[in-house]
Amino acid sequence: MSAFKSDFLRIMSERGFIHQISDDAGLDQLFAKETVTAYVGYDATATSLHIGNLISATMLYWLQETGHRPIALMGGGTSMIGDPSFRDEQRKLLTREAIATNIEGIKRIFGRILRFGDGAGDAIMVNNADWLMKLNYVEFLRDVGRHFSVNRMLTFDSVKLRLEREQSLSFLEFNYMILQGYDFVELSRRYGCRLQMGGSDQWGNIINGVDLGHRMGTPQLYALTTPLLTTSSGAKMGKSAKGAVWLNGDLFSPYDFWQYWRNTEDADVTRFLKIFTRLPLSEIARLAALGGSEINEAKKVLATETTAIVHGREAAEQAEETARKTFEEGALAETLPTVEVGKADLESGVGILSLFVTAGLAASNGEARRHIQGGGVRLNDRPVSDDRQVVTLQDLSPENVIKLSLGKKKHVLVRPV
Repeated sequence: MSAFKSDFLRIMSERGFIHQISDDAGLDQLFAKETVTAYVGYDATATSLHIGNLISATMLYWLQETGHRPIALMGGGTSMIGDPSFRDEQRKLLTREAIATNIEGIKRIFGRILRFGDGAGDAIMVNNADWLMKLNYVEFLRDVGRHFSVNRMLTFDSVKLRLEREQSLSFLEFNYMILQGYDFVELSRRYGCRLQMGGSDQWGNIINGVDLGHRMGTPQLYALTTPLLTTSSGAKMGKSAKGAVWLNGDLFSPYDFWQYWRNTEDADVTRFLKIFTRLPLSEIARLAALGGSEINEAKKVLATETTAIVHGREAAEQAEETARKTFEEGALAETLPTVEVGKADLESGVGILSLFVTAGLAASNGEARRHIQGGGVRLNDRPVSDDRQVVTLQDLSPENVIKLSLGKKKHVLVRPV
């Protein structure tokens, strides 16, 4: 469907969020005539969400901005199992205590993205443990399990891929899609929820919920998924030299977050501005028209606007200023990422390879050695050519730090303690 009548689906379409909709005409009509409650589910497998989750969280933001009600569903119950979709092996089983800790960490990001409260348009956060942990197994099998066809479930790509690779799919994991489908029915009954949104890898699970709702007598339910986001070079988004790009600053600093977006490939800038920022499309079109080296200004806007959403405007502007001082003025910016090293260790001397690994600029001594051989390593802005070099207290700057650099854009301060 090309032209949507409802504000929400029009924004979703214009900004590139839509991959599949179960009934686009029906959903558009629903949005055009009433306030719609929709949800996205987040399993609590870590203490933070990552940038892949930022896409669906942004969908909830636009849902609220266009006058509808978002639900952020915390998977306190489903996290006890773990989503097997497109995974070669079973997830590590988490304790209830670990899941509760993870949910507290995840809540922090939603406080910046959505408005929570008791009003008609305020977002709500719900935990599926509230109903899943109270289920009677035999009654659940009889009332809900009977509606699921194993034959059909075996046709889902997420399941077929696992079986084709001859990797075991446990009965525990097989139940995950039943529980996720039941979540949709339960949210429909409790909150009048009509739409579930998620990534394209969740299509089968979401459709299960739509079908289950039909069989269990809910109003018509709908599914909407986003494309799997990859860079123009084909890489899956969300990985950096330091690992996953987390949304919580204690796992991935605001400065590193800013730098991740600043290093976006040229061909991706416009698409990412539409998806990850709240800038008007007219402003994005102006930035998209910048050519040559001016595209770097658009990348800075992307970095600052996205960082402001996740970490706050002050942190975003500080990260931008740190980058400007470091790269444009060559100054030592105190707000660069910092690691602490024992003063006693520096007194006796620390190998440059080991120090780079400690700073997170290389995953191993071998990788650090290759960077040195390639001419990409600097110590206090001076090139390093000897991989046996030892760093000591004599290398401290007047600011009492040691600056490590990899290439032109990755810098870490080492501070003795």
